[in-house]
Amino acid sequence: MERRIPRVVVTVIFAGLLATPVLYRHVRAGRTEAPGAAAPATLLSRYGFGFRESSQESGIAFRHTSPNLDPKLNHIMQQVASMGAAVSVADYDHDGWPDIYVTNSGEGSRNALYRNLGDGTFRDVAAEVGLADVNGPGTGVSTGAVWGDYDNDGFEDVLLYKWGRPELFHNDAGKHFTRVSEQAGLPAWVNANTAVWLDYDGDGKLDLFVGGYYPEDVDLWHLKTTKIMPESFEYAANGGRKYLFHNLGGGRFEEVSAQMGIQSRRWALAAVAADLRGTGYPDLFVANDYGVSELYLNQGGHGFVEAGKQAGVGAAPKSGMNASIGDVMNQGRFGVYVSNISEEGVLVQGNNLWMPRTGDGVRYENMANAMGVEMGGWSFGAQFGDLNNDGFLDLYLTNGNVSLDRKRSYWYDYSKVAGGNRTIISDAANWPPFDGRSLSGYQQKRVWRNDGAGQFQEVAQLVGVTDVYDGRSVALADFGNRGVLDAVVANQNGPLLFYRNTASPENRWIEFDLEGSASNRSAIGAEIRLYWNGQQQVQEVLGGSGFCAQNDRRLHFGLGKLSDVERVEIRWPSGRKQTLAAPATGQIHHLKEPI
Repeated sequence: MERRIPRVVVTVIFAGLLATPVLYRHVRAGRTEAPGAAAPATLLSRYGFGFRESSQESGIAFRHTSPNLDPKLNHIMQQVASMGAAVSVADYDHDGWPDIYVTNSGEGSRNALYRNLGDGTFRDVAAEVGLADVNGPGTGVSTGAVWGDYDNDGFEDVLLYKWGRPELFHNDAGKHFTRVSEQAGLPAWVNANTAVWLDYDGDGKLDLFVGGYYPEDVDLWHLKTTKIMPESFEYAANGGRKYLFHNLGGGRFEEVSAQMGIQSRRWALAAVAADLRGTGYPDLFVANDYGVSELYLNQGGHGFVEAGKQAGVGAAPKSGMNASIGDVMNQGRFGVYVSNISEEGVLVQGNNLWMPRTGDGVRYENMANAMGVEMGGWSFGAQFGDLNNDGFLDLYLTNGNVSLDRKRSYWYDYSKVAGGNRTIISDAANWPPFDGRSLSGYQQKRVWRNDGAGQFQEVAQLVGVTDVYDGRSVALADFGNRGVLDAVVANQNGPLLFYRNTASPENRWIEFDLEGSASNRSAIGAEIRLYWNGQQQVQEVLGGSGFCAQNDRRLHFGLGKLSDVERVEIRWPSGRKQTLAAPATGQIHHLKEPI
């Protein structure tokens, strides 16, 4: 069954309050099948995969808590403190099994590092290795973490970004983590909501991008003024700094954002670094809240030029909260998925799937509506991954903002603020009290299955994703080393969910675990083009993607039925190229960059 929402212009609460009317399109929500009573085996046969929430049996028992900020914000605390639940994946002890790091955001709360025991279970070792007690008084609270081997010693280090003091922890051979923030040259305070590792100049050392949300001179626990909110719901430019740290070696970083052309103060919520143009250098895509997205084009490692407006991705302001990439149509080119806010009858921004135009320079077209992945509620984190191994990338999306009283909504008062002038919007004292009301709460998640013909089908409830927590970040990984992608989801003020994938064994797969030599040891920025059965797909090793998340660095390719790989072309970050002829399927290939 296909459900369509007509393409019409709707009357929204915002329109009557803004100085100039803003029109929002009410657009197609994507193909959705009504829930039925089909048996799990039937669904598995139909979709090729299913999810079973397995956190309890897997030994995962974690619940996120929000911070309590300055009492001057008590009347809107639920909205201001509605972020911080984040999850990232890394094999921290180099034993071949992906582990899970999850952040907490309550003052004095503890983060968790779930070590993968290789038998389907996990054990929290954060306290043992020094990554638990990181939200102490006066230091701020965690909002996310990304992993990368910045000193090329063979073990993944971790950057913990916070509303507060950013922390860099050196991995001591998988046994313990040592805090090295001051030695590395990190700033004393950054209210950050995103960070990614990248080697922007190709020198073999990982650099670091960190995106600020609130300005860095704001201490959310000791406010000097309540004028800390965005000056506009569309073109706010009074947010935090964007930082680019150049790796000098020897554990030291130099902040170079201004001289490299990155000086924006838009409210950054997500970023992804990848070679979007085939130049061999990573570009940087930043999704900003209360405004437009930014696309920083890498100029051969010598600087960046912001080209979002010219490329088409920075033309219309929305509420960008996610940035993830995928070769959606197996064309050998990356699309970029940006999530936004949609609440039927109130505000319909719609999510964006920016697909590159062929032969048109650096230009993108939003294909989210046409491909059926536009309507996701109040959307947050999303990741691409082949969930059923059919050879096409699917899409997992989390959503839901603040779930409190089901019968009372804050939307009307929220719209009154949005319709005010700069002075009203920017001062938290002018925002109406939240009073226990919900704001786009209790939303059903989205799992979109790629049919390989340019359309996505929404199957979340049918494949077992039925939770209605306030989802924030999601990460995908083959936690069981069995050739299928599982999903781990962090929820604001909710539990960490572990969805084990029950994908059909009929479809074949292949995975690659890359290690750099001349390139950075994590191989972040390495690109694999896989050719099989007359098709191709490109994937890149990323240093973070989605909303406050990071997938497993290993690259997973589904192949469909009865498919052999013709060849694999690897372009290492150093520029070296390598070709593998007919690698065996059903295996994880550990490849080291040839010298």
